[in-house]
Amino acid sequence: MAYRNFAQADISRRSLFRGGTYLAAGAALSTLPFGRELLAHDVSEAWPNVAAMAEKYVSERKVANLLMTFGWGQQEHAHTVGGGTLGFGNPRDVDVDSLYRIYSMTKPVTGMAIMMLIDDGLLGLDQPLHDIMPQFRDMQVLIDPEGSLDNVEPAKTPITIRHLLTHTAGLGYLITSKGPLLDAYRENGLVGGRVSRFPIPGIPPVTPAPNLEVWADRLATLPLMVQPATKWIYSCSIDLLGRVIEVASGKDFETFLKERIFEPCGMNSTWMTVPESEKGRLTDNYGIAAGFPVPIDPAAGTIYTDAPKVPSGGGGLVSTPADYDRFLRMLLGYGRIGNEQVMGELAVRVGTSNLLPKTVDTAGSWIAGEGHGAGGRATNGTFGWGGAAGTLGAVDFNLGLRAALWTQYMPTEAYPIRDEYLAALEADLKAMRDARGM
Repeated sequence: MAYRNFAQADISRRSLFRGGTYLAAGAALSTLPFGRELLAHDVSEAWPNVAAMAEKYVSERKVANLLMTFGWGQQEHAHTVGGGTLGFGNPRDVDVDSLYRIYSMTKPVTGMAIMMLIDDGLLGLDQPLHDIMPQFRDMQVLIDPEGSLDNVEPAKTPITIRHLLTHTAGLGYLITSKGPLLDAYRENGLVGGRVSRFPIPGIPPVTPAPNLEVWADRLATLPLMVQPATKWIYSCSIDLLGRVIEVASGKDFETFLKERIFEPCGMNSTWMTVPESEKGRLTDNYGIAAGFPVPIDPAAGTIYTDAPKVPSGGGGLVSTPADYDRFLRMLLGYGRIGNEQVMGELAVRVGTSNLLPKTVDTAGSWIAGEGHGAGGRATNGTFGWGGAAGTLGAVDFNLGLRAALWTQYMPTEAYPIRDEYLAALEADLKAMRDARGM
């Protein structure tokens, strides 16, 4: 069976993005006015602390925009808090149809595409990768993750689809590898998402591999950082799954996403390449240097109007708050959105649960003590992930809530926006509970 050996989720009590009581008051939320409204609108009055946080960042010109969306159950539209403009020099207001670079929020999309193929019987969750791509059969593993590429030992277990979905295959990444392996990733053009067509100080230029097939073939020639199913290491594994999708489905990666996810979900503004005709909706992306935002990918000259050499399943998509909310709504509906059954219910339930192999050590990682599903963190009934330019997107199955944060700056740690967002949410929820005597 495709789902063989599916372990029951061993989920911690921490929040999706950090410890705390994020979205812990379902009863309070269910009584909010926006839970009963059919049309999208600004709900800042219901979230005064969240609204104040957004206003602070925008008015102080730390970011050009900060928009949050909230959707309840299967209501058709998400509701918004916050705002701003497409860029500091662009007076057009952001809204749910503005285009954002979502970077690693692409990963849950790719993860669900894999779950579809598992549901179709074309892949197995615990199937060895070398069944689909024989070049990954005899992988070697570094004795020292930062050491010589010649100091290796054979992999003790084959890479599986589960490992790739959960960053436990032992693969590296340009942002997590070090030493000779990092150099080899750069030399082989093993890039993920794109940033700018212009050189960025401090970031060595990398020429991407010519296409996704060559990208995967080159990756197969390099050693793993660690033995599969031993450690959680943020990796290029979701990018590799893009090639797995091509081999298993017989369709190119972008076509598969369009036909199986975007079109059925009504996601009409989600692309790897932004059409020239839609560039007027694209936000500017900023790098934060010494506390000041500097444009690194202005919409007028964006790299995202160029077709990528390597479509990145780990970080390549541009989307809108409205489109991504439809993806989250589909997950919250266990594969259904409106009258469209996009995915099988079991595929969603498995993909949004904790799929980590029991042998994996998460100590010291970004998800220490938490779970990981098909391309996103899976903890306490929540599933989702964030993007490198400040975005976040998640569903809470316990509450029937879908929520996302939208802005454009890099690196994300330049501002404590995510922590402040969660703290503001908790403060507003406490006020709601207090007001209702809960």
